[in-house]
Amino acid sequence: MPETCATESKSTSLIAPDKSYIAYLPAVVLAVAIAVVSLIERPQDLMDIHASDKVLHGLMYALLALCAMAGAVVNRHSLWRDYISVVIVVTLYGALMEWMQYACTETRSGEWLDIVADLAGAAVGVVMVGLGECVWRKVTHTTSR
Repeated sequence: MPETCATESKSTSLIAPDKSYIAYLPAVVLAVAIAVVSLIERPQDLMDIHASDKVLHGLMYALLALCAMAGAVVNRHSLWRDYISVVIVVTLYGALMEWMQYACTETRSGEWLDIVADLAGAAVGVVMVGLGECVWRKVTHTTSR
C-alpha cells in the first residue's frame, strides 16, 4: 500500500493570523463603529445640524482611509493601486451606510452630500498617508547616508 505524502502547509487560523490580517483590524473595527453610529437613532436636538454633519463624515472617513492605508503600508502592497482602491472602497462603504440609513431607519435619511463628504474624507486620508510616506522615505534616506 503506497504511503500518502504528508506535506506541511502554513496554517492561517483565526487564532494566530499573520500580519496581513491584523494590520487591517483597526479599519474593520472603525468600519463597525461607523455602522453602529450611522444606524442608531439620532437624538432630536441633533436633527438640524448639517454643516458639522458633513465635517464629521469627512473626519470619520478620513480616519477609516488612514486605517485601511496603514494595513497596506504594513503589508507593502503597491501603494499607488491601494490609494485608488481605498478611496473607492471607503466611498462605497459610505454610500452603503447612506442607503442603509434611508432603507433601515425611520429617523435617518440618506444624503448625497454625505457621500461627497465621505469621498472627500477618504481622499484626504489617503493623501495624508502618501505625504507621510514621502516624508518617511526622505528622513530615512537622509539619515542612512
